[in-house]
Amino acid sequence: MGPESRVRVTVVGVGAGGWASVDPAGRGAVHRADVLLGGPRHLAMVPDAAAPAAIRETWPSPLLDGLDALLERHDGRNVVALASGDPMVSGIGSTLVRRLGPDAVRVLPAVSSAALARARMSWPAEGCAVVTLVGRGTDRLRRHLARGRRLIVLTGDADGPAAVARVLVDEGFGASAMTLLAELGGPAESRRDGTADGMLGVDGAALGLVCVECRGARGYSRAPGLPDDAFENDGQLSRRPIRAAAVSALAPRPGELLWDVGAGAGSVGIEWARGASGCRALAIERDAGRADAVRRNAARLGVPDLVTVVEGAAPDALAGLERPDAVFVGGGGSRPGVLEACWAAVPAGGRLVAHAVTLETQAVLAEWHRAHGGELLRYAVDVAGPIGAFTGWEPMRPVVQWCGVKPTAAESKQDPEEGDRS
Repeated sequence: MGPESRVRVTVVGVGAGGWASVDPAGRGAVHRADVLLGGPRHLAMVPDAAAPAAIRETWPSPLLDGLDALLERHDGRNVVALASGDPMVSGIGSTLVRRLGPDAVRVLPAVSSAALARARMSWPAEGCAVVTLVGRGTDRLRRHLARGRRLIVLTGDADGPAAVARVLVDEGFGASAMTLLAELGGPAESRRDGTADGMLGVDGAALGLVCVECRGARGYSRAPGLPDDAFENDGQLSRRPIRAAAVSALAPRPGELLWDVGAGAGSVGIEWARGASGCRALAIERDAGRADAVRRNAARLGVPDLVTVVEGAAPDALAGLERPDAVFVGGGGSRPGVLEACWAAVPAGGRLVAHAVTLETQAVLAEWHRAHGGELLRYAVDVAGPIGAFTGWEPMRPVVQWCGVKPTAAESKQDPEEGDRS
């Protein structure tokens, strides 16, 4: 279903105080409802007299599989959905907006659990980050870890605090302060303080979250150029300085999608996803062993939900993929049709960056530079290494980089002698 659907849904946030905490606007919406949707706990909070005419129905399980059919069944009725706190914070409100479009959903939020947590911890909003693990794996927490950083982690179940503690300990942050908050804003509100080391076996609450003040290791920078040993690899890895140059040329912007073609260890796509907010990557890799390594590297570096592996060889494996904002070709650039397919896929203003080590692929990039303009660079990097009892320079294999920006239709018609062809 899309934004054109006639289904209208009002989402009412309910605080931990239950029905008594719902404001007059939310109560009015519930009173007028033809259909009241929610989990069993939320529906039980609403007295019969508060929604006298409403059909009460619980969410389907699994939710996403049955949601569209549920909404279709009540098409044209006044539908009200109940949710915890702010429905737009990892809640049903966000899901409904994605399904129906913003014009079809009205949201009446309660105070979010994250806002209450900041108040209990006396943490300014600008000084901490909210990380949701609800419906997601704990590996995504890893990219947010850095010494001194404050995190509010939405866990979603009783096992969450122990899982958060395990990630912290695994990453060298076992000394981090952990505060478990449960039933925020309700009569049963509770708090438990400790460290990650001491909370590996702790039981949490179904309606709880974890506040973390990171202590211990420094963590990895979000800037491109992670150490080479951060990636499991079989030698098919863009080395640190070359990788940083690639990500810089790709110029990730928030919310953009990258194709990492010939992904190898997946390092470029992973660095892309760790950078600007909301960036995603499709890692196209024909070798099954390397594809598995990409998945493990993405999980280890905190972007398992942002890097998706596509097994297959380009250009055939590119057919039908979501259109990218930028493409990196780290392998297979000399294969017929690869660069052509990538160039055709990027929109106007999109970027294509290709690397070449072999003379054959370098010749292909030189021809692309002649035909399409852009920028052609050659990186030759020396690394200090031992020579007996002394130290000398050891050259890495030179890498040629071509970077092109897809012109608009108007720019394509411009005489190359009169303007910039890049």
